[in-house]
Amino acid sequence: MSVLLEVKNLYKRFLLGDNEIEILKNINLTINRGEFVAIIGQSGSGKTTLMNILGCLDTPSSGEYRIDGKLTTDMDSDSLARLRREHFGFIFQRYHLLNDLDALSNVEIPSIYANHPQNERRDRAKELLERLGLGERLHNRPNQLSGGQQQRVSIARALINGGEIIFADEPTGALDSSSGKEVMNIIKELNALGHTIILVTHEPTIAAMASRVIEIKDGEIVSDKNTTNNSTAKTLVKPVSSEINPISAMMGRFKEAFNMAVNAMFHHKLRTFLTMLGIIIGIASVVSVVALGEGSKQKILKDISNMGTNTINIYRGYGFGDTRSAKVRTLTVADMHALSDLSFVDSVTPVVNNTATVSFENKSVSAQVKGVGEQFFQVKGIELDSGALLDRSMIDGYTQDGVIDQNAKKELFGENSNPIGKIIVVDNMPIRVIGVTKKLSSMMGSDDSVNIWIPYTTVMGKMLGQSYLTSFTVRLKDDVDSTSCEEAISKVLKSRHGVEDFTITNLDSIRQTIESTTGTMRLLISMIAAISLIVGGIGVMNIMLVSVTERTSEIGVRMAVGARESDIMQQFLIESVLVCIIGGVLGISLALGIGQIFGQMSSMFSMIFSTTSIVFAFACSTAIGVIFGFVPAKNAAKLNPVVALNKE
Repeated sequence: MSVLLEVKNLYKRFLLGDNEIEILKNINLTINRGEFVAIIGQSGSGKTTLMNILGCLDTPSSGEYRIDGKLTTDMDSDSLARLRREHFGFIFQRYHLLNDLDALSNVEIPSIYANHPQNERRDRAKELLERLGLGERLHNRPNQLSGGQQQRVSIARALINGGEIIFADEPTGALDSSSGKEVMNIIKELNALGHTIILVTHEPTIAAMASRVIEIKDGEIVSDKNTTNNSTAKTLVKPVSSEINPISAMMGRFKEAFNMAVNAMFHHKLRTFLTMLGIIIGIASVVSVVALGEGSKQKILKDISNMGTNTINIYRGYGFGDTRSAKVRTLTVADMHALSDLSFVDSVTPVVNNTATVSFENKSVSAQVKGVGEQFFQVKGIELDSGALLDRSMIDGYTQDGVIDQNAKKELFGENSNPIGKIIVVDNMPIRVIGVTKKLSSMMGSDDSVNIWIPYTTVMGKMLGQSYLTSFTVRLKDDVDSTSCEEAISKVLKSRHGVEDFTITNLDSIRQTIESTTGTMRLLISMIAAISLIVGGIGVMNIMLVSVTERTSEIGVRMAVGARESDIMQQFLIESVLVCIIGGVLGISLALGIGQIFGQMSSMFSMIFSTTSIVFAFACSTAIGVIFGFVPAKNAAKLNPVVALNKE
């Protein structure tokens, strides 16, 4: 028989505090293909440590270990994983089955990491379990199986990829005598079929079943002898292999890692939800804040647009709040005509303000009476609900016609009546109602104010007997610079009045200021919301780190059956990204739900969601999964297989 495993001058040392302890001392050993070798010794003798080194679960401190003539110290982690996956099979005393998976899925794991097609590996796993008497237990989880049945599942897992070399660590230690005999009979049958068996035990009766017994004491081999149980020539066992191209292999590994990640999340629903809660709140905050800011900005800009975005307002007086403004009477119709002659001016609309008592039949109300021109409603964006608006003939004819708003209609006539053509009395002057406007926007004044619009000529000539205006609005032509126009208007009025006894407001400047201010506020609040995203990401990392600690034994099992470092890292990274992606989707959905509720509760404005903010938020959640999931995934991938296996 040819040499399969060869050990020369092997030592294994551990640090215990400041002291170095030698577990294995100068081990020299060869094992041939097809042998059934029992390594026996008392607890602490080093027999399990030797088996772990032979199974590439651990590494020696010094010395050489060759498999088929190849030095293991020259192999990288993926090469060692391939040995465990395609040539080795492990039967553990504690079974080391994954509790989240049924028997069939537990057996399949090594074949998954070997990239075998799903149908092929499932058929082989089923066949092995049926051969071992578990045909009716395929879909039972480990906690639904007896100890003997669990050990047979682990034997099937060891054989799924061929199991050229079977490592059995106290395979009967946790079983009753009857189950122990069954397991040992199976192991002897496997040896008879050509599997090389390396069994670790402390029981001489179990060791006596082997064809070769190696005794270890205090880390040294004290005896190595053949027994009379040498079997006849055996058939060489070769790994089960399946040709598959690299791209398909990579896609298959990703698919299986994805499925395993989903399975792990599904079996820890509460932990998964609590992990993604920070992401949900962060994403919902970012999307909602952006939508709220955009909605309020659009509402303000719409109100300004309704007032005339390309307009300039001129008021009498030296500035808002100046008590001397009421005494200024220099803003006249002549000024209005002078501005109308400027090349960049489209039109000029005058306003004369007055507060008056308005009566109809036995009802009276205090109202804002405004003398206006025919273009006032267009410039201010006031829409007609019923009737007609003032026209040029009414302005020139000093007619006693008026347009009222919804509040005036409600107070004087009732909501369901038709006031068109009826006569109201404004400070003892009869006025015929010719039109009713739609409800005014918030920027046009208080919702409770009562407004009546009358020709400015009528207000000035018949009602107040004055020759000066309260204000007028200049509409500019398209494609002109409002700032330059504002300066030109100011110069004209200064030259006419001799002093600056007027105040100018440029709505375009207000619009730009509002856009800048709302943009700054939205950025500020978004940054605050982004902090919650980062906090959520840190929460994901912390939970994933805890998850790695909790699942250390699972990671050890996966590594023992052949998982590469990249497989472990990929699985945990996928879990982290999935948590954040699902959290992102739920966060976006929550934000949209908040938007719907806000729209139902608020009549002022609605939240406007942008595709950009949603895509950005979704990208952020994915990036958080990758960034904050990388460290836990890397930590999981770098675990020592033998340390992970023994972690409770």
